Amino acid sequence: MHKPRKIGVALGAAGLLTASSLGSAMAQDDLTEVSMVLQWVPQAQFAGYYAADALGFWEEQGLKVNFIDGGPEVFPQVEGSLPDGPEFATSWVPRVLAVRDAGQSDLVNIGQVFQRSATLSVSWADNPVASPEEFAGKTVGVWGGGNELEVFAAAQAAGLEPDVDFSTAIQSFTMDQLLNREIDVAEAMTYNEYAQLLETINPDTGELYQADDFVIIDYNEVGTAMLQDAIHARASWLAEEGNEDIAVRFLAGAFKGWAYCRDNPEECVQITFDAGSELGLGHQRWQMNEINPLIWPSPDGIGAMPQDEFDKTVQIAVDSGFLAAAPGEDYVRTDLAEQARALLTDTDLTGEGFEKGTVEVTENGE
Repeated sequence: MHKPRKIGVALGAAGLLTASSLGSAMAQDDLTEVSMVLQWVPQAQFAGYYAADALGFWEEQGLKVNFIDGGPEVFPQVEGSLPDGPEFATSWVPRVLAVRDAGQSDLVNIGQVFQRSATLSVSWADNPVASPEEFAGKTVGVWGGGNELEVFAAAQAAGLEPDVDFSTAIQSFTMDQLLNREIDVAEAMTYNEYAQLLETINPDTGELYQADDFVIIDYNEVGTAMLQDAIHARASWLAEEGNEDIAVRFLAGAFKGWAYCRDNPEECVQITFDAGSELGLGHQRWQMNEINPLIWPSPDGIGAMPQDEFDKTVQIAVDSGFLAAAPGEDYVRTDLAEQARALLTDTDLTGEGFEKGTVEVTENGE
């Protein structure tokens, strides 16, 4: 992978960029260039990062950030682990733990952006599966690659084993298998696949499907939710002189971007669309409205690690055999996010009063 050329920047004392050095760097248009590989293709799941770029929040921190799109054949936890790979990677926590567990990565979690899981299981209201106990005798869709852990952990807690007490099916990245009734239950993200169902015309009515046409299982409520999108960087890269400072400034710009999208969701939808998303504005509005409550409120500040949720994530991954052992304490670094938040004294970083909005569902997400 090509690594973007880095342009020198004037650094202050260890740990933080001083105001004078930042001003000097900016005056000379002398930005440090870094790259970030995303979890998936351009969509509002990453709106905070697109906002940080478009609105100059990273430039304020002396950075120029290049995006590398994810997708079905791009694995951020692998790309970010390469010695010449991007400096930053967004990925679900279990996926990174798996490559670390295999001895193939030194990625470190430097900012746990999503505080909650977005994973659902969805069934038809006329063939309802309202709890993991009701998987018995059904065909349950999952994506695999670690995405199935929340589903299987919930089933096992209910005393059921996959492919023994219920059948499993690997899903595509659409909801066609559920819509065609090839499977009884489908895995879905609140911000994407669930919306795809509601954006589809019901052939029996000629109108869009409604929420009461479906039954959902929310793994946050079940108790097997696992931590998802987090910002990672290689420990070996962080150990190089000046790179911890770059990481702090990168986080500061990203956190400010997410705070902006919390307060200005419609503008961030347009920013995401302009960044190259092929999804319609209606779908992006739904996504933005569902992504924000995964982040906000962040009681300890955006990017902080919710320890109970992390411990549960690790336990599920170990108990399922996805991980051979729990990660070492070196997987999580909280100090860089703390320093980043300290740079943003004029920004609400907890979203204590956040309330989820409402959006209109549109056909095909247009």
